[in-house]
Amino acid sequence: MKCSNALEAVSLIKSGQHLFIHTAAAAPQPLVQALVQRAHELSDITIYQLHTEGPAPYTEEKYQDTFKVNALFIGNNCRKAVNEGRVDFIPCFLSEVPIMFRSGIIPLDVALIQVSPPDSKGFCSLGVSVDATRAAIEKSKLIIAQVNPKMPRTHGDSFIHLSKIDAYVEIETDLPEHTPAPLTEVEQKIGQHIAGIIDDGATLQMGIGSIPDAVLSCLGNHKNLGVHTEMFSDGVIPLVQSGVINNSQKTIHPGSIVSGFLVGSKKLYDFVDDNPMVRMLDIQYVNDTKVIRKLPKMTTINSAIEVDITGQVSADSIGIRMYSGVGGQMDFMRGSSLSEGGKPIIALPSITARGESKIAALLKPGAGVVTTRAHVHYIATEYGIVNLYGKNLKERAKLLIDIAHPNHRETLERAAHERFHKF
Repeated sequence: MKCSNALEAVSLIKSGQHLFIHTAAAAPQPLVQALVQRAHELSDITIYQLHTEGPAPYTEEKYQDTFKVNALFIGNNCRKAVNEGRVDFIPCFLSEVPIMFRSGIIPLDVALIQVSPPDSKGFCSLGVSVDATRAAIEKSKLIIAQVNPKMPRTHGDSFIHLSKIDAYVEIETDLPEHTPAPLTEVEQKIGQHIAGIIDDGATLQMGIGSIPDAVLSCLGNHKNLGVHTEMFSDGVIPLVQSGVINNSQKTIHPGSIVSGFLVGSKKLYDFVDDNPMVRMLDIQYVNDTKVIRKLPKMTTINSAIEVDITGQVSADSIGIRMYSGVGGQMDFMRGSSLSEGGKPIIALPSITARGESKIAALLKPGAGVVTTRAHVHYIATEYGIVNLYGKNLKERAKLLIDIAHPNHRETLERAAHERFHKF
């Protein structure tokens, strides 16, 4: 059913239903806004989402009697609501979100999605976000779409025929953009340390942000790199254009960049539009450790909030305050550690903006451990990069103190002496 406006499209939603909202830069904001306009006539609507770009008005206090929101990953637009108790958080591996949908553990009635216009055969594309959305549209009884001419047409698992969409509205809107910020000296140093251990022929997983961009900026002299990642941003484009990233050494999907979703600038969206080199695939497959481990020299770069001196990595919370989620960190940390020549890397600045050490004697009370001390391998700060794999607790503490900020090393050494005695 072609609708004249977003409000007409969402008029099919009924009280008591379970909704999924398309991920990241693909969140269909006109449909979201129209849904909230109907709040007074709806009740008991359960929303499931991963990170979404743009506002999330259904998380506001005035709507909490209408919308029950479950975040499978916490983004900026719902972080405050999570920590104030208006939004619930579901801890999970990103690779298992589609499993939860497909198995019915999380039941879905409605999927709100954003797609490209249909081609001559009637196929639309999910564009910049396939991830768990592929599973959501498979299991939802009702699919409502914003058809947007500015949504890139991507290849892979992204296609849905117009006949499978129950209601749609044609609305042209710009996609949310993340323009790379200038790199700081700290970020550049971290990038250099990590680039120094990346082998020619490696396959990379990296996310969005300054540290992944810093690493990519240091890889200009590398050869035959590949990409298999849950998401990517603008930093890969210069390396593709220069031939550094050619995906020639990949044992699965050779010649292709594989990803689940992407966020970046218009330049990135233009780069992926109808680009057969880029394959946007189901995140249940992309993040499957059985798949990741098949790629030799799989090198993964993930961030952290805090690391203790035994190697425990907190990445989803600051103490008891939830910040993000598990996401795909453990999928790739484990997958790359099982890859032949693989290198799982955690990267973080040595101190916070307030000057607190991110290498800690103890994690903050209540902090979540995302990567365990048994899974951790490489840790990088601006003061160097160390490999904790196979090291005992005392050895780990010494290595981590060496890459902590100099202002905090003495305090960390005292804590290590108290904990390990003959340190």
